Amino acid sequence: MIHKEILIEDNKISQIADKVNVSAEEVIDGQGKLALPGFIDVHIHLREPGGEHKETIQTGTMAAARGGFTTVAAMPNTNPVPDSREKIDNLLAKIEEDAIIRVLPYASITKGLEGKELTDLESLGEAFAYTDDGVGVQTADLMLQAMKRAAKLGKAIVAHCEDNSIVYNGVVHDGEVSERLNLPGLPGISESVQIARDVLLAEAAGCHYHVCHVSTKESVRVIRDAKRAGINVTAEVTPHHLILNEQDILSNDANFKMNPPLRAKEDQEALLEGLLDGTIDLIATDHAPHAEDEKALGFLQAPFGITGLETAFPLLYTHLVKTGKLSLKLLVDYLTVKPAQVFALPYGRLEVAEFADITLIDLTEEWTIDKHTFYSKGKNTPFNGWNVFGKPVLTIAGGKVVYEDESVFVQL
Repeated sequence: MIHKEILIEDNKISQIADKVNVSAEEVIDGQGKLALPGFIDVHIHLREPGGEHKETIQTGTMAAARGGFTTVAAMPNTNPVPDSREKIDNLLAKIEEDAIIRVLPYASITKGLEGKELTDLESLGEAFAYTDDGVGVQTADLMLQAMKRAAKLGKAIVAHCEDNSIVYNGVVHDGEVSERLNLPGLPGISESVQIARDVLLAEAAGCHYHVCHVSTKESVRVIRDAKRAGINVTAEVTPHHLILNEQDILSNDANFKMNPPLRAKEDQEALLEGLLDGTIDLIATDHAPHAEDEKALGFLQAPFGITGLETAFPLLYTHLVKTGKLSLKLLVDYLTVKPAQVFALPYGRLEVAEFADITLIDLTEEWTIDKHTFYSKGKNTPFNGWNVFGKPVLTIAGGKVVYEDESVFVQL
């Protein structure tokens, strides 16, 4: 391992050298740890306002910092929905007050996420991008008009793709497990058919179109073909869809309930292939915390979603890098450089003159995921009790230490 010293001044990285010959107010001993750019997650749910019993801006950003993330983009399925300039401004003020890392809020494509009337996209300039995440935009004309307006503003349309006419009230993938557990199945075609529609709309509108949490082999194929055609489409995949498939659901445990659901093994394999060949651009957690009593209701009644911020890197490192499926460099790129490139963000690089967003990782120690230690209010994870490597032990956001494991020595 190459040993370097990093000097931070005025929230930026001012030196990276074998030896920094400057006296500092604070010294962090990262001996034996791997220094990486702070991770970027373009898809999380902070629940505030309106869902503070599940998560708050404060607890969610604390969880993000513990997971090594220094920049997150928060989805708009809150109450109220950030669908006006006033609501965006109020949300930004709350973020400024409570967030311990950088939070970039989305605005909704349609008013109230109802899919009926477009928001005034032009007045929502402080929004990161536009999305109705959680629901697919069902009307092609509405999506086309949103894309045309977003294109003029130079911002992305970000889509949860789901055709409601073929969802059939599914709660798990329509496959072997839905039959075994006698649960209504959610067909993969409900996702891919809307992606196929939207990439053609994006081509017509000249819009940057980003697909959330891709989960099926057909979706990967459609996105791959669209990229080959020169359409400006990008896509993300979650850690849980890369690591799990429907066969991992053994009982009526709603900690395995998410939307899109865990698909078939061949879908899981196609996602990794799509990530490796560049069809899928980045990894995002879709961190979706819920209260424990809500998740205890089982598949039929529990809400969709699992937490992800505090487990993402360890799971990916353990199950993809240590198994030889992915290089460490590629994994880091999918969590830093690539999301920054896709959304033109000035973050994600550990270089002189860049923002001092730094994560220290202990790659050697094996440890056990324990949901009871989560900083997130959401304990809803299917990974509780899993043994992993790759532990984030210190996170610096904008030059400030925002998370510190007891194993790291900080000298003042």
